[in-house]
Amino acid sequence: MALPKPGLLGWQLPKPGLLGWQLEDEIRRLKKERNAILLAHYYQESDIQDLADHVGDSLGLARAAQKATADVIVFAGVHFMAEVAKILNPERIVVLPDFTAGCSLADGCPPEAFRHFLDAHPGHTVVSYINCSAAVKAMSDIICTSSNAVKIIEQIPRDQPIIFAPDQHLGRFVAKQAGRDLVLWPGSCIVHETFSEKKILALKLRHPDAELIAHPECEESVLRHANFVGSTTALLKYAVTSKADTIIVATEEGILHSMRRDAPQKTFIPAPPEDESCACNQCPHMRKNTLEKLYLCLRDLEPRLELDEPLRLAAKRPIDRMLEMSTGV
Repeated sequence: MALPKPGLLGWQLPKPGLLGWQLEDEIRRLKKERNAILLAHYYQESDIQDLADHVGDSLGLARAAQKATADVIVFAGVHFMAEVAKILNPERIVVLPDFTAGCSLADGCPPEAFRHFLDAHPGHTVVSYINCSAAVKAMSDIICTSSNAVKIIEQIPRDQPIIFAPDQHLGRFVAKQAGRDLVLWPGSCIVHETFSEKKILALKLRHPDAELIAHPECEESVLRHANFVGSTTALLKYAVTSKADTIIVATEEGILHSMRRDAPQKTFIPAPPEDESCACNQCPHMRKNTLEKLYLCLRDLEPRLELDEPLRLAAKRPIDRMLEMSTGV
């Protein structure tokens, strides 16, 4: 894996005195000049979402990366997402504004430990959530996202034992929905684990007509109170079409930008974390990407993501299976 060139992590500032709107104009100019496409996750800062050619969740962004024809793919997300883009587009330049933008789920499933886990459970089909490293993908049979996980599990023969990694909360939700027993890797998302059941219930008392919607990475104590549980894209669609005027949203609060844009007449309230002294319902990794870093990454085409070809091919196989099994999702 290629590391950024020396000095890039210091992030030299763009042109002195460049204002926000001027920075956005420069980014648009560089996108055109580089023949670049900007893919952004719903959890990015609103300014980055507004500049993106495609905003989506992990499945939508994987499909967008698969269809990309630009010379350069700029991935405003986290490291594993840029890896997916490179896995699907080996001939294209793939850059990430901040190379250190990781993921607690991916970091919490080290390849060596995962290999030992698989060796302890032989004969299992390995379904791994897309929030994992390329090395873990390469050890998997099928990749899934929160959008398609239930459908994928339902397509596996019922007599076939399954390992699900790395998110245990999503795994429990999928197991319940699909009516299957799954062997779960004990990982979790630091953002989705932070929501407070007690404070959410207090919010619902203050807003008795409000609906609660939640991402399946949340703990069961939160999910059991939800009016709707779904992937980031599914939450957005539900929020727009629901008859409720007030909606409490238990996922990373970056999605509220799209919800407020698509349903401006509604009130969206981010679910409160246990510790209200921190911005714990914001992913610290996603928020490492900024307009300044996006500008520099387009200007310098660095930090650039590279993968060894054997690893890329091994990781591509389960991603291809996911895309084949996700028709209609």
